[in-house]
Amino acid sequence: MASPVPVSPAVDPETCCLDSYRLAIATQISSSLDIPRNIAYEGVDYGKKGIDFTVAIPRFRLKEKPAALADKVISEFSPNSHLQSATRDGIFVHYVCHTQNLIQTALKQIYKLSKPTQSYPHGSYGYNNSGAGKQVIIEFSSPNIAKPFHAGHLRSTIIGTFLANLFEANGWKSIRFNYLGDWGKQYGLLAIGFQRYGSEESLAKDPILHLFEVYVRVNREIEKEEASNPDKFSPTNEEAKALFKKMEDNDKETLELWKRFRELSIVEYEKVYKRLNVRFDVYGGESLVKSDLMMDTLEKLKSKGLLTKKTAHESRVGAAAAEASTPASELDEGDDDNAADALALDLTQWKLGKPVVQKGDGTTIYILRDIAGARQRYQLYNFDKMIYVIGDQQDLHVSQFFKTLALMDEPFTDKLEHVNFGKIHGMSTRKGQVKFLSDILEASKEAMLEQMKKNEEKMKDVTDPEYTSDEVGMTCVKIQDMSAKRVHAYTFDLQRMTSFEGDTGAYLQYAHVRLCSVERKVALDGINPRDDPELIDTTLLTEPKVRELVFALASYPDVVKVAMKNYEPSTVVSYCFKISHLVSSAWETLIVRGQETELAQARLYVFRCTRFVLASAMRLLSLTPLTRM
Repeated sequence: MASPVPVSPAVDPETCCLDSYRLAIATQISSSLDIPRNIAYEGVDYGKKGIDFTVAIPRFRLKEKPAALADKVISEFSPNSHLQSATRDGIFVHYVCHTQNLIQTALKQIYKLSKPTQSYPHGSYGYNNSGAGKQVIIEFSSPNIAKPFHAGHLRSTIIGTFLANLFEANGWKSIRFNYLGDWGKQYGLLAIGFQRYGSEESLAKDPILHLFEVYVRVNREIEKEEASNPDKFSPTNEEAKALFKKMEDNDKETLELWKRFRELSIVEYEKVYKRLNVRFDVYGGESLVKSDLMMDTLEKLKSKGLLTKKTAHESRVGAAAAEASTPASELDEGDDDNAADALALDLTQWKLGKPVVQKGDGTTIYILRDIAGARQRYQLYNFDKMIYVIGDQQDLHVSQFFKTLALMDEPFTDKLEHVNFGKIHGMSTRKGQVKFLSDILEASKEAMLEQMKKNEEKMKDVTDPEYTSDEVGMTCVKIQDMSAKRVHAYTFDLQRMTSFEGDTGAYLQYAHVRLCSVERKVALDGINPRDDPELIDTTLLTEPKVRELVFALASYPDVVKVAMKNYEPSTVVSYCFKISHLVSSAWETLIVRGQETELAQARLYVFRCTRFVLASAMRLLSLTPLTRM
């Protein structure tokens, strides 16, 4: 008989009670097939509806025929406190957990780990310590200063926040890093625009909107100049390049104006982040990458033989490619690098092109700042992993600077990851065709407020309709964005986002609110929830709906682990709706009010645990679970 080899440290029945049931299955499989228990454990998968777990015998690659081995497993199966039954279906063995044991242990664990502690204000159910002692930097959001926060930034912001929450739920220390686009020729352009069209009065009233209007206006001026000149020469563009050169040369007056734009932008962004339930540990930026480290990076690139002079023809071809695939903020730097003596990385043998790192006038390009910035962060934080949450439009750019760091033999290149996502169509900052996020959130809020006003009775219970409608509106926007796989692009549609039909953010909030209302309603009958699970008789919970719901609740720690593997918010969103649907179908059979006290307490216990789990999953998605709406 195989000895009970220790299973992976990730297996922890104290934080995931289903691990104990998988261990029980693995122990019997190990004994019957004479294989190590850890190998047997790896073969235990979730089953289809009506079956808790399934083991596919062929995966163990044993000499005997799988069907014969399955027969042996069934013949030697022995029911116990964890396992109720085992059945064979060809080469598969299906297991059903002991119902009463499952309900009791799962609810007890959920209740215990959902209690607030100093380390976990909302409880720790679903969390694990697999990443204990490790540190991750997650760069996300990263808007360009002096431009409004628009819907195009939303994806990076909420995916990045989700990832930071997720890593923390898996025991990591996360550093939330906002790498502002705050350097480059575009800020020389903005300074010129402000000199020509700026208004101190408008700047004081709405700084970001005014700077955006200035930026759009000066870009249109350049387009007119280029259209009227056969060589597409723009005096304004040349003036902007000269002004950026002054910034890089530390011209005091120019930097003072730039610094003012930067500070005003951060103040405005922080208002949006607070509203979105998003926070950052570090507000970095391209401007904060040390100049000496950039020069050191250039020298290292030269010593490695990675730099080449870029011809004017190559620059024009590169600019055309950039126009088709690169965000506006980067085009502002890269679209006029046609000086013959510009320095570029030669990555052609890896089919990654020749990205310019330094223009002919000596000014730097964003890719050089990204390379030097990564080196700077490793020096500061000595991270175990660094994730860049950047849209798929920049796949080439990220591949270029990741490859460059590897060619430089930097010690951390295997610790870098790019988490990309599809584009929200219909956004263009340069042409002024942009949907500001603040306007989107206001429109969502108003749509939710109108819906709430239709039910006057419920509105009386809402103490702050403005706050509530705002939270529901943001939930709708976030859920619409996170429901599908992150690599999928979509066209922004406010009406679709704020719909109450189907699986929407409003439905999710309503599910949580309804769970909260159960306790309020039974309190009117003098039934208050018991804080000691030992005083609750779970043997009274015999309805099939209870078992189905509790098993789903018990699987939440696994959902968190799966999301950690695929970095998909949609994994958690789908789980939230699964729980919401199960609760919705259980209301008619799991009645609490008017029932005998012990039965009422048992059913209330189920709904309380369900509320704890749903709230935890919602917070993982950066949502604020509401208690009334």
